[in-house]
Amino acid sequence: MRKSRGSPLSRRAGIAGMVNYGLLALLAFVTFFPLYNIVVVSLTGPAKIAAADGLSVIPHDPSFATYLTLLQIPKVMLGLVNSLYITVAGVIINMVLTCLAAYALSRPKLPGKGFFMVFIIITMIFEGGLIPDFLLMKDLHLLNTYLSVILYKAVNAYYLIIMMRFFEEVPLSLIEAGKMDGVSEWRTLVSIVLPVSKAGVATVSLFYCVFHWNEYFRAMIYLTNPDKWPLQVVLRELVVSGDKASFIGALNYLKYDVGAAQVDMKALKAGVIVLAILPILLLYPILLRFFSKGALSGAVKE
Repeated sequence: MRKSRGSPLSRRAGIAGMVNYGLLALLAFVTFFPLYNIVVVSLTGPAKIAAADGLSVIPHDPSFATYLTLLQIPKVMLGLVNSLYITVAGVIINMVLTCLAAYALSRPKLPGKGFFMVFIIITMIFEGGLIPDFLLMKDLHLLNTYLSVILYKAVNAYYLIIMMRFFEEVPLSLIEAGKMDGVSEWRTLVSIVLPVSKAGVATVSLFYCVFHWNEYFRAMIYLTNPDKWPLQVVLRELVVSGDKASFIGALNYLKYDVGAAQVDMKALKAGVIVLAILPILLLYPILLRFFSKGALSGAVKE
């Protein structure tokens, strides 16, 4: 119903809208400002970082000295490469296994489907725990290898169910049309089901990507070689130790052109945090174009 201007209902709706917008703006500011402040601290010049307070909104004496220093530290570069490798390899394995299992479980005539679903739900409630996981990795001789981190939760039960729901929404008429043309189950999945489930594939891929990129606890336990540490473990070492010389390396402490000795520890921490979250922030806009309603519209001819 259209509300006339000046009516009490219209005024109350306007006030409620202003309150809602104000609360949302406040929530957005509270969420955004800590991240923005970290960026400001990382861009503040070495000579001004000590004077910068926690509420700085503009970098004092802007400088990229912190990032130039970080990009020359072997630990940081190795950590970045290791994180990228673990994330890319992990997401590929996750999506292949998850899509195969979700497609099989989404078929209504699958024998024993109820048993498999109960088994999957049980794994969501009960987990083996850290010690059995560690003993399993030890028996498989995977300790201090990337596979010990990549293969952990190769199929997430919750993400598997999400993928199943997307596959179940694919019109049966599409699948039946493919079978009439002699298309195999593999070709049905690759050429019919996946193309019309791009939103689901993008969603689950993003979930797996964030999971692998932020992984540090099991990497810290399973990977004993510092050269294999992902960036999150490197960030933890920097935050916990708080020793700039040991983090940069005594032999490299004075070799950098930007003057690593002058870069403040607070700026180094802020810079590593920015490097750790920047790839995920850049990934969101790429995948958001798949998050659209009506992904199946036009797939079936009326």
